[in-house]
Amino acid sequence: MSNEQLKAYLEITFPTCKLENTIDFPVLIVEKNLLFATMLQLKENPTTLFDFLFCQTAVDYLSRFELVYHLTSTTFRHDLVVKVILEDRDNAEVASVYNLWNASELYENELFDLFGIRFTNHPNLRRIMLGSEWPGYPLRKDYTDVNILIP
Repeated sequence: MSNEQLKAYLEITFPTCKLENTIDFPVLIVEKNLLFATMLQLKENPTTLFDFLFCQTAVDYLSRFELVYHLTSTTFRHDLVVKVILEDRDNAEVASVYNLWNASELYENELFDLFGIRFTNHPNLRRIMLGSEWPGYPLRKDYTDVNILIP
């Protein structure tokens, strides 16, 4: 399926989502409450078969977070970017996609550790690099570095 065919399919299949025009991957912007259902359909639908989550990250825009999921189909060799806007930075939370792609276990722990974004239904959400005593989330643009004394 070409990018143009994929875009046409996405417009028809997900009419409530917004499709961004980009040079490389099609970008589908999904409401956070529809994320899991949309991702499930993208993975299991025989037309798309997005069976591989090869990147999951976040961007801090100070007023909101943008979660970014990069998907590929190893069957059809097409790629897609899915974005979710999280307007509430202080209570940033979205459904985990762990039940669809086990790789998200690490990605979501990293996003929680460095941005403070919570993922509901994650099997073991925890800080994996900085430790539970670390103050704040260092990849947030409003993060203030503090002097931490290491004994």
